[in-house]
Amino acid sequence: MEENLVLKMENINKSFPGVHALKNVYFDLKKGEVHALLGENGAGKSTLMKILTGVYKKDSGTILLHGNEVDFSSPKEAQNMGIAIIFQEFNLLPHLNVAQNIFIGRESKNKKFPALIDERKLISDTQKILDSLNLNIKPTELVKNLSVAKQQMVEIAKALSMNAEILIMDEPTAALTESEIEELFKTIKHLKSQGVAIIYISHRMEELNAICDRVTVMRDGEYVKTINFKDTNIEELITLMVGRSLKEKFPKHNCKRGKRVLEVKNLSRNNVLKNISFELYEGEILGIAGLMGAGRTELARALFGADRVDGGEIVLDGKSVKINNPNDAIKNGIGYISEDRKRDGIALGLSVEKNITLASLDNVCKKGGVIDQNREKEIARSFVENLKIKTPSLSQKVKNLSGGNQQKVVLAKWMCVNNLRVLIFDEPTRGIDVGAKVEVYNLMNELLQQGIGIIMISSELPEILGMSDRIIVMHEGRITGELMRSDATQEKILRYATGN
Repeated sequence: MEENLVLKMENINKSFPGVHALKNVYFDLKKGEVHALLGENGAGKSTLMKILTGVYKKDSGTILLHGNEVDFSSPKEAQNMGIAIIFQEFNLLPHLNVAQNIFIGRESKNKKFPALIDERKLISDTQKILDSLNLNIKPTELVKNLSVAKQQMVEIAKALSMNAEILIMDEPTAALTESEIEELFKTIKHLKSQGVAIIYISHRMEELNAICDRVTVMRDGEYVKTINFKDTNIEELITLMVGRSLKEKFPKHNCKRGKRVLEVKNLSRNNVLKNISFELYEGEILGIAGLMGAGRTELARALFGADRVDGGEIVLDGKSVKINNPNDAIKNGIGYISEDRKRDGIALGLSVEKNITLASLDNVCKKGGVIDQNREKEIARSFVENLKIKTPSLSQKVKNLSGGNQQKVVLAKWMCVNNLRVLIFDEPTRGIDVGAKVEVYNLMNELLQQGIGIIMISSELPEILGMSDRIIVMHEGRITGELMRSDATQEKILRYATGN
C-alpha cells in the first residue's frame, strides 16, 4: 500500500430503492492530513461516510484500512478500528457531564465494587484528554451548559478517547462564530501533528484554505477528482462539483420596490428584543445581520408568532394585526423558514407531497375537511418540477432527501400559500452546497417578482452583501444601524454588530 496511506476505498457501489447512490467511488486518506470531501447535496458524500463507519453495508467494492481489507457491519466495529465521526447534529447527552459523555458505555469500574463506576478515574482520564487538546473545559461540567463550540470539542475528545486514527468532521463550523472557528482550526492542526487523519466535509469553501491538504470532489454519486489544494482554486472546485461554471454566486435581480408591506413598531420581548422598529417593501430583500446572540432569530420568531412579545405593533399592508401564534401569522400572509429546518421547517417522517401542502391545507381539502389526494399530488408535482426537487417520488420521506432538496421542500411549502406577503429566511443556505445556494437565491428572486417582501437573516456577510437591497444590523436586541446596498461593507456591518 502507498506510503502513509491509512485508508483506501475503491469501486464502492450502493443502491437504495429507486436510487443508485454511489457508482464505483474512489477515496483515499493519508496519515496526518486534512482531506476535504466536497460535492453538492445528494452527491453521495454522506452515504460514502456511512459505509466507512458501518452504518450502511456497501453493495460492492473494497475498503482497505492500513492495507488490510475490512467490511464493517456496525458503527461499533468501525469505532473499534479507530474510525470516528462527528455529525452536524451532536451525539451528546445534555443532562450528563463532560466525562460521562466522553466515556459513556466504557466507564472504568471501581475495583472494590465492580458494580460501581470509578468516578475519580473517570474524571482523571477525561482531564488527560482535555489537556492533550489544550481545552479549558471542566470534566464535571454539564454538557447542556456548554457553548456549541465547546460541545463540539467534547465530541472530538470522545473520538480521541476511542483512539481514533481517522476522524470524520461533517459541517463542523455550521453553527460556530468566527472566533470559535479559529479555535477549532487550532485543534485540527494539533490533531494533524499527532498523526490523526481527518476527513473534512463542508460547504464553506473559503475555510479550506486554512486547513486543507487535499480535496476529493464527488458529483451525482460518482468520483470526479482528487487534487492537492495548493494546486487548485475555489472556482475550479465549484465547477468540478456542479459540472458547470457558476459565474454569479449571488444572482441578485434588481426588482422595482413596491408599496410598504410590513411595518414593525417598537417590538419588545423580555429584554431580548428592545424597541425594534423597521419597514419592509414589496420586491425587497431586507437583510438582518449581527453576531450570535444579537436577537436576529428571536425577532423572526416574534414576527411569526412562535414567541410572545411584551409590546409593540405589527402592521401588514397598512392594517395593524395581532399575531399570537404561527397560525395567525400564516393567515396574515407571513411565512418563516427556520435556521433549523429539520426541527422547525419540515416533518421528517412525512412524504414530500405532505410537506409541500402542510401550510396550505385549505388548498387541498374538500368540504368536510377531507384531503383531496389527487389535488395534493397535482400541487406537489408542480412544485417538484418547477423547483427541480430531486426525489425518487412524491411519496419519498423528506428525511431521505439531501439538505438542499429539503430546503427546496420548505420553500415549496411557503410558495404554496395563496396570500403570502412576507417570507422570513433564517440562514437560508446553511448546510447546503454552492449549486443549491444559487438555486435558492433564484427562487428568492422569483418571490420578489411576485411582490413578496423578504426578510433574510444570515451569519454569512458575503450573502448579506450579495443578496440584500437594504441591511439592518442588530446588537444585543437592538437595531444599531441601517445600510443601503450601495453603501454597505463588511467593515461597516461589523462595526454596528459590535455596538460601535
